[in-house]
Amino acid sequence: MNDCLFCKIYRGEIPSEILYKDEHCFAIKDINPVSPVHLLVIPSVHVTYLQIFEIEDFRVLNSMYRIATELAVTNGISKSGYRLVINQKKDSGQQVPHLHLHLIGGHKLAGIG
Repeated sequence: MNDCLFCKIYRGEIPSEILYKDEHCFAIKDINPVSPVHLLVIPSVHVTYLQIFEIEDFRVLNSMYRIATELAVTNGISKSGYRLVINQKKDSGQQVPHLHLHLIGGHKLAGIG
């Protein structure tokens, strides 16, 4: 998608510090962090929602979670704890219509159930 914020970042049209990049996804810092560590892991190809995934697309999701856990280690939050969140559509708070995984941590997080 040509006008997608995350696609533009991936193509280098919008400057951003890429913390990780492979053939499936890339990671950046969230520009509106809710925690000391708030990173986004984003598929390299434009995918909006999980519900449109085909079986072969789940390798991308697997890569996203693997990278998030590695980033938790490199950011020093793997032992104290962190949260992984995927928002889906407007009512969940998804602001960019491109699938992404939030890695949140670095302080005690409030419980959610």
